[in-house]
Amino acid sequence: MKDEQKSIRIQLLNMLEKDQAHISFEDAVKGIDYKTAGKSETIFPYNIWQLSSHIQFTQKDILEFCTNTKYQEPKWPDDYWPADTEPTIQQWQECLRNFKEDRNSFVNLIKDSSSNLLAPIPNGTGQNLLREAILICDHTAYHTGQIVLLRKLLRIW
Repeated sequence: MKDEQKSIRIQLLNMLEKDQAHISFEDAVKGIDYKTAGKSETIFPYNIWQLSSHIQFTQKDILEFCTNTKYQEPKWPDDYWPADTEPTIQQWQECLRNFKEDRNSFVNLIKDSSSNLLAPIPNGTGQNLLREAILICDHTAYHTGQIVLLRKLLRIW
């Protein structure tokens, strides 16, 4: 059977896996250790840890929304932002590892030709896999830009 959505899948995979028009999350946090991730800039409301944790959690939440028939929506905004303003070394490493693992899981979902990109998600209110993939890309790019700005403000760029 021909995958009629193949060209859309290719575009989504490029958006999820390649830098294209902007820096990737991985490149934005490259070389950042857990201590640096917790540093703040007085004129900026978040630090790199908080932004990275938020990106990772939101991506995981979207993946769960798309794949878990028993999905429970987290509480906004409390569950979407880390409770701690500074990470432990373990929290920082887990955040970076989980981001990559969850993105790979979402990429595999997009690659699966049996996944209909346009079919409504059973748990949702009309959302589909295409919309959720674009949401992940948009959300990650937005907050990755904030990480770059924060690194510039902290003079670590």
